[in-house]
Amino acid sequence: MRVSVFVSVWVVFAAVLFSGRIPAEAQAVTPDGAVFHKIIKDQMKAFAAGDANAAFSYATTALQHQFQTPAIFMDAVKRGYRPVYSPRDITFGTSKVTSKGPVQEVYLTGPDGDDWLALYSFEKQDDGNWRISGCYLTKSSGYPA
Repeated sequence: MRVSVFVSVWVVFAAVLFSGRIPAEAQAVTPDGAVFHKIIKDQMKAFAAGDANAAFSYATTALQHQFQTPAIFMDAVKRGYRPVYSPRDITFGTSKVTSKGPVQEVYLTGPDGDDWLALYSFEKQDDGNWRISGCYLTKSSGYPA
């Protein structure tokens, strides 16, 4: 069951991250990394507090439709993205604008002590706010120098 949930979460995030569906205004105007840092930190605070509604609110409308409810979203992150759900330590890397839109690097130490790199993608919503459109998580050899 755990593997299928992880695979499902990965497929959803990868599909959104690599779909190329980025509004023109997201490509034209990208805030500095501090905006993305705050969104990520606030979502992680919501995970730590067990506040599924708040954590879900940082996801794009597209992700919310795919996960359907805050509880399903929270469970998927808890099972498949444990280092993001309960990190021991986080360090922000670079913010980049890619052909798919803005991406923020986040270096994490997971609850088991392993190092991870999370690449968060962002999309500007119709209301003008930035939200998380995906997260690609991979093992890391450690924090950059």
